[in-house]
Amino acid sequence: MTDQTDDTDETTADWGSEPGAGTDDPDPEEMTLAELREEIRSIDRELVELIARRTYVADTIADVKAAKDLPTTDESQEQAVMDRAGENAEQFEVDSNLVKAIFRLLIELNKVEQRERR
Repeated sequence: MTDQTDDTDETTADWGSEPGAGTDDPDPEEMTLAELREEIRSIDRELVELIARRTYVADTIADVKAAKDLPTTDESQEQAVMDRAGENAEQFEVDSNLVKAIFRLLIELNKVEQRERR
């Protein structure tokens, strides 16, 4: 078995400081407007795919909660998600208020779906 290390620090905090650093992505400053817009389209698709994956897992959690007669709301878990969102935002040098607002919305939408399924 190979030794797996956490190399998160090598690829995250400096992401925005050196375009293309550590990746095969082209330098955004050398891309045309059309190429940059295509990059945004690609990122948008990935974001929607990740939201769909997250929603699927949240739906599965809702099924487990319903089967075990657990409440829809788990404030300690919600707080842990929000804390993690803030930490990730700081790591990537993104406005933590913006990231937390997005996660708050995702959590609320999942809770609404969970309530409707019961």
